[in-house]
Amino acid sequence: MSLYQQRGVSAQKEEVHAATATLDKGLFPYAFCKVYPDYLGGDKEWINVMHADGAGTKSILAYLYWKETGDLSVWKGIAQDAIVMNIDDLLCVGIYDNLLFSSTIDRNKSLIPGEVLQAIIHGTQAFFDQMATFGSHIHFMGGETADVGDVVRTIAVNGTMTARWPKARTISNEGIRPGDVIVGFSSFGQSAYEQEYNSGIGSNGLTSARHDALSKYYADTFPESYEPSLSREVVYIGPHRLTDLVDVAYKGNTQKIPVGKLILSPTRTYLPLMQEVLDHHFDTVHGLIHNSGGGLTKVMKYVKDGVRIIKDNLFEAPAIFPLLQAASGADNREMSQVFNMGQRLEIYTDPSHVSTLIELGTKYGIEAQIIGRVEESPKKELVIERKGETLVY
Repeated sequence: MSLYQQRGVSAQKEEVHAATATLDKGLFPYAFCKVYPDYLGGDKEWINVMHADGAGTKSILAYLYWKETGDLSVWKGIAQDAIVMNIDDLLCVGIYDNLLFSSTIDRNKSLIPGEVLQAIIHGTQAFFDQMATFGSHIHFMGGETADVGDVVRTIAVNGTMTARWPKARTISNEGIRPGDVIVGFSSFGQSAYEQEYNSGIGSNGLTSARHDALSKYYADTFPESYEPSLSREVVYIGPHRLTDLVDVAYKGNTQKIPVGKLILSPTRTYLPLMQEVLDHHFDTVHGLIHNSGGGLTKVMKYVKDGVRIIKDNLFEAPAIFPLLQAASGADNREMSQVFNMGQRLEIYTDPSHVSTLIELGTKYGIEAQIIGRVEESPKKELVIERKGETLVY
């Protein structure tokens, strides 16, 4: 059993998928989000999507960093995480404008004061204001903030996003086919709309990242930050404090960044980039995958049988992932199932469109390259090649 499973978490969410296996798959069974008929407007040419996601256990890391440093700004990043984990999933069905967002914040009031709530709520609106400058409008519809200390040990930050969209402008992933290439877009670095270096970690695998990277100091000092029934052998087993500095090389420069800042890098949104792609190059997109829960193996849920997905030219993993792998001792197979490893967005397309997509990535300061291809296969299969090792899923 992996460390991830011993901590009560499943990267593949097998039990969740089993529980929902008999539910209606919606209009497009392979679409990244469940797509419904237009119940809101009753128009057969439109669809509805309602999606829920959040920052996950990353909020616990924000709690630890805030308690240790007094830095309230980390909560703005948590607000962004909860939003982007919704937005970027919707992007993968082609939706990028006129979105409705409702937040859900559950807190333990004895540990999380009003100033934290204020930082999260103001951070939410600030992110929406920034995206509006790129022409994408997200409407903050309020939400629920509940004091539930008997349920939540610290704080949980989540949200729900709703959209109504033209059916003909929906990405269903049914277009992914042999002969396609995969253009990967980096999750790390500093895009044109980010103010500092982003480690690329996103908002998945943070239970593993927290316990693998951080030391027993946090178990002893902040026992409220973990489930007390867990064995101490899997709780905060790493060598680091959040304030430890790490050398991070990027584009020929090296900077020292605290471990806490690397793990708490706000999840990058691809919204400005994908708005332009979907507005002007919609027909070039055969499929879209957001490497969130399940990491680089996410695509296996969203392609038809009869294809082999080969990822053999991935980005070199940015600093955060080797740091976590060294601390945990996880093998490449587990790392690829838990983390995005530096590429969170994949566009499946014809080879003739690659240069256009890469140029658009460059315009927004996002590195892009062909990371793989699609082949015909008697069975659905994923092949990942990394550091001379071939992983088959």
